[in-house]
Amino acid sequence: MKYTRYTIETTVEAEDILAAVLADEGIEGVEIADSKPWTKEELDEIFVDEVPVNTDIPEGAARVSFYLSEEDDKETILPAVRRALEDMKLRSEIACGTLDISSSDLADEDYLNSWKQYFHAFEIDLPDGRSLAVVPSWEETSSVKDSDILLHIDPGTAFGTGAHETTRLCIIELSRYVKPGMKILDVGTGSGILAMAAFRFSAGEITATDIDPNAYPAVKENFNKNDLNDCSFNMITGNIVTDQAVRDTVGCGYDIIVANILPVVLIPLTPVIREMIRPSGIIIYSGILNEKAPAVKQTLKDNGLKLISESSLGEWCVIVAEA
Repeated sequence: MKYTRYTIETTVEAEDILAAVLADEGIEGVEIADSKPWTKEELDEIFVDEVPVNTDIPEGAARVSFYLSEEDDKETILPAVRRALEDMKLRSEIACGTLDISSSDLADEDYLNSWKQYFHAFEIDLPDGRSLAVVPSWEETSSVKDSDILLHIDPGTAFGTGAHETTRLCIIELSRYVKPGMKILDVGTGSGILAMAAFRFSAGEITATDIDPNAYPAVKENFNKNDLNDCSFNMITGNIVTDQAVRDTVGCGYDIIVANILPVVLIPLTPVIREMIRPSGIIIYSGILNEKAPAVKQTLKDNGLKLISESSLGEWCVIVAEA
């Protein structure tokens, strides 16, 4: 399959905002390049050992790139992105650069494999004192051999790896609330990493949904890698917000519902999952920029849910509520 790389010229100050704007248009994965050196703390936060220095980018400038395949609906996506960029120019209170877009074709093998050299095994310290390690399929486990819980995963190019702050926050909260035998719903499961972590925390039954049909084979492969095929797990492809048939299949009575998605989905999702959670059940929401948290919290309260906690990692937060 052929891919096209689209690169937007912006500023260091606006690069994260631009990434969020693209995410609102359905572009979940972006690549950010600038000449700003990375500190050890930043490298630890994103769980990589090294990041190339872009000496060809002027100081203060940045480039945000995303990829579309030949199967993507470019005639719909690109005009929507350009409209969003024009709106960003008009509304942004900070300098955001030209926001010009350039494109280049990319060899399939480069798209699929070049990023792997920067993603390594990493550990998450859990509140109970244990640690959970995530090991990509191309690495050995020696660097995390002392971890209490081990997950083998092929992150793929479009699914969560666990290295992103929001997934990390969800795993920490799942470790707090999952009890043996619990019934859990994972909305927007992606690679299945949250469901796998929940099973390692002794969940009894998990249903997962995702709108992308490519999620199913990715989840199946990752479950195989972790010997979880015998778990009580059901994967449903479809939109739980708009499709009544999906909602009927998902059912209700869940002890925990977790969703690591953007607020543009979390907000309309809330009245749906309100009917699916059992009384006193727990809802874990992430994928939320700190600045978007008030709107999500208000939606939870408007739907009769009690806010329990909120915590942040970098620019992202997780919100926990109770039915």
